[in-house]
Amino acid sequence: MILVNTDYISGKELEMLGLVKGSTIQSKNIGKDITQSFKTLVGGELVAYNEMMNEARALATKRMVAEAEQLGADAVVNIRYSSSAVMQGAAEVIAYGTAVKFVNE
Repeated sequence: MILVNTDYISGKELEMLGLVKGSTIQSKNIGKDITQSFKTLVGGELVAYNEMMNEARALATKRMVAEAEQLGADAVVNIRYSSSAVMQGAAEVIAYGTAVKFVNE
């Protein structure tokens, strides 16, 4: 499966299959949440939240790819990510793009 954030793949003619997406809502446990709160007092990278968001993006991407595979796609183009806070310490991440099949392959 080829994943790109452009609307084309060089050298390939594409047939659009449709929009595909994957999402997840992630949170950290209360202990991590408290330690990260203290970190905001002194500044610096919030490592636990950074890890949480990386995990969330990876899971959302995996779910998007699974949806594309169900459509028989060879690739997903024009991939975008979006995130939003759901509550304190929890965030939703969505990955979406256009599933495509290669023409004449």
